[in-house]
Amino acid sequence: MAQVQYYGTGRRKTSTARVRLVPGSGRVIINNRDAEEYFPYETQRLILKQPLVSTETEGTYDVLVNVHGGGYTGQAGAIRHGVARALLQADPDYRITLKREGYLTRDSRMKERKKYGLKGARRAPQFSKR
Repeated sequence: MAQVQYYGTGRRKTSTARVRLVPGSGRVIINNRDAEEYFPYETQRLILKQPLVSTETEGTYDVLVNVHGGGYTGQAGAIRHGVARALLQADPDYRITLKREGYLTRDSRMKERKKYGLKGARRAPQFSKR
């Protein structure tokens, strides 16, 4: 018998997370590793569980994630976005809660590109009168 699965794709900066929610005991597996092993900081583990906490479904789903690109914080944000989208697929009634908390909104902030003639995105070369 096929098991029920809910999918969600989350993005943040240059990170992309493919999230699968499977009915289970609440385990979080990221790139075939446990969340405690994958994320060094507790805050990042809290970030990815926020949608589950706000919808009161923390112990009902196992979260299986494939994530790549960016750093730890961007990946945690991408996973949060993916979990929120997957929860929306599981039950459309969660939309109001998730939308109010801002978990369904794709954070569009990206690193600004470096421009020619400058040392960084906006940093100009040092100016000297003589």
